[in-house]
Parts: sequence; structure tokens; C-alpha cells
Amino acid sequence: MTDDVQARIQELVDKNNVLLFMKGSPLFPQCGFSSRAIAILNHLEVEFETVDVLQDQGIRQGIKAFSDWPTIPQLYVKGEFVGGSDIMMEMYESGELSQLLADSGAKAA
Repeated sequence: MTDDVQARIQELVDKNNVLLFMKGSPLFPQCGFSSRAIAILNHLEVEFETVDVLQDQGIRQGIKAFSDWPTIPQLYVKGEFVGGSDIMMEMYESGELSQLLADSGAKAA
């Protein structure tokens, strides 16, 4: 993997308060895990951006090395890796994800 891909991923993570690397788009997720991640973020009424890893093979492979996490989707809040779909679900159910988003200032009013 190239440093260029890592730099592109870092720039995306840095410039978006809430960023989800996913398969597909928010309106048409391409896997169940990405669909669940979108549903959680929509339910929490948070503003977020997405990156469709299916559109860029470099990012699709690069994000796994970037986060040292083998699966997609991947959620980042204020530049910090939060986790994938299962971790998002656990944090959502416990209220931890809502609190993290609120504490980071990322949650919509």
C-alpha cells in the first residue's frame, strides 16, 4: 500500500467530524453491516460523511491497514477510530455512541 493512499485516508478522517467508510452509499448500502451503521447514525440524527470503498480499491485495502481493523464499515469521530458495525451497535445500545458524538460536538442539535 502506498503512502499516497494513507495520506488521502488521513486527510478524509481529519476533515470530517463523523466519517463512515462503508460499502455503497447511505441511500444504497451494499452490505448489511454498512446498512446497520447508516441506520444507527441516522437514528442518532448526526451529520456524517461517507466514503464508498467499493469505488476506490486503494482506499478499500488501505483503510484496513490505516486502522489495523480488517472489516468495513469503519466509523471515525473527530479523527479517532471508533469501530465497525458490531461495536457501533453495542455502543448505540449502551448509549455510549450518543454520548461520544455529543461530547465531540459532532451530534446535530
